[in-house]
Amino acid sequence: MFSFKICHNLFHPSGKGLLVLSGQKWFQHRRLLTPAFHYDVLKPYVRLMSDCVNVMLDKWEHIIPDKKPVELFHHVSLMTLDTIMKCAFSYQSNCQNDRSVFGDSITSFHYLTYLTYRFVCLPYHSDILFHLSPHGFRFRRALRTAHQHTDGVIKERKESLKEDKELEKILQKRHLDFLDILLCAKDEKGQGLSDEDLRAEVNTFMFEGHDTTASGISWTLYCMAKYPEHQEKCREEIKEVLGDRETVEWEDLGKMPYTTMCIKESMRLYPPVPGVARELTSPITFSDGRSLPKDIRKLWNCFSVGDLNNNCLSCFQIFDPLRFSPENASKRHSHAFLPFSAGSRNCIGQNFAMNEMKVALALTLQRFELYPDKEQEPLILAQLILRSLNGVHLYLKKIDSSKKTKV
Repeated sequence: MFSFKICHNLFHPSGKGLLVLSGQKWFQHRRLLTPAFHYDVLKPYVRLMSDCVNVMLDKWEHIIPDKKPVELFHHVSLMTLDTIMKCAFSYQSNCQNDRSVFGDSITSFHYLTYLTYRFVCLPYHSDILFHLSPHGFRFRRALRTAHQHTDGVIKERKESLKEDKELEKILQKRHLDFLDILLCAKDEKGQGLSDEDLRAEVNTFMFEGHDTTASGISWTLYCMAKYPEHQEKCREEIKEVLGDRETVEWEDLGKMPYTTMCIKESMRLYPPVPGVARELTSPITFSDGRSLPKDIRKLWNCFSVGDLNNNCLSCFQIFDPLRFSPENASKRHSHAFLPFSAGSRNCIGQNFAMNEMKVALALTLQRFELYPDKEQEPLILAQLILRSLNGVHLYLKKIDSSKKTKV
């Protein structure tokens, strides 16, 4: 879990993004950014997601002849970075095949997710002590690198907008993306986002939409390997929807109910963001009479939130996708499953993330059978993002193309 202060320091001194803003400014940014996640904007992303996933799967095909387990998180993280650059910023990074393209930036963004050491180290709660520490030095260096990358992306887009002048001309060349909407967004007074706010929101989306989704995909693939009966059910469903196609279409996403349930069950057991923080704007009294005052920072562990089946711990640990069937979901409290938080401050990009996870799982299971590496079981590491201390290792077996169901 993490505090607002530490989370804010991810992007200090370049301002606050939607993740940590509050009050009227949060409301203004949320309203300006919401159109970026309309389904009309998300539709063309699905093909781009498919392209990025297939690049990763092609790499895996060259690795598996060694008959060694593949450490997934590294590959999946590069894939999600490639995806977000192509979808949200129309930027052809090629980072999956040439890591040197974003080498320093990738390292910096990864380092910025390891900030829980500041939360658990009491002296580091002091800005001065943290600033003078080796961790503080590395943090500032990583932050500078991340900001240089962000500033470069924004600068390049601004120049292209000046050249084409009209957004309509640009959209004849490519899809409308997140950065277009950020740069063109105006409030009721005709005011757009400042350069400081632009950088903060791009940083926020890069951070939230990159490693968080990589974590969700990696742990879902691990669950598929660990529970082969569910893996096979998903594969049969995916075959019926895709046939021999290696690209997922927008219309396919709603035709994979069992696959979707498996993704949700994986996130219940392995929440990509293991802790969520909120600051109370008013006092609250619970049903048992206990209360919390205004301005207190409330932290909760997402591992402890879920359908406990009458507090039966053994039931809680069972992988059961049918928890999320329509009939069972209707019986559950709306806040019993919170991988994207809830309420007005829920994750604005949750549909983007779910679409990407569906695409990644569908294309992976279409091409490979997954088996766990029993000698390298993942060791859960709950930081800002849920990781594994020793990686997520799986054996992959290429599926004979002749066994694929034809449309």
